Amino acid sequence: MDKKAVVISLQITNFVFLSSMIEEFTEKTKMLMQLHYSRLSERDRRQYAALESLKLGRGGIKYISMVLSVDRDTIAQGRKELTSDLEYWISPGKQRKEGGGRKKNGKIS
Repeated sequence: MDKKAVVISLQITNFVFLSSMIEEFTEKTKMLMQLHYSRLSERDRRQYAALESLKLGRGGIKYISMVLSVDRDTIAQGRKELTSDLEYWISPGKQRKEGGGRKKNGKIS
């Protein structure tokens, strides 16, 4: 088997694996995702791709990397960023993180 045939065989195998694990998005949905992705900043792109992959579960990183043409390591980095952002989550009803805002000064003008 030549190199090109091996690559095609792997692509078919990957497609069969992905299609058995997750339901594929429609072409319209893929286009909307790509449009939205293109309008985001670099950090937001990583985190958007990570969030979409988390929603899909097993095989999500691989599928989203194909849909958005992004490296799997980039999605993994986005997942790390999302989980680390949870540590700094601002609870509902508050506008700032604990300790945020103007510091109290002993002087009153």
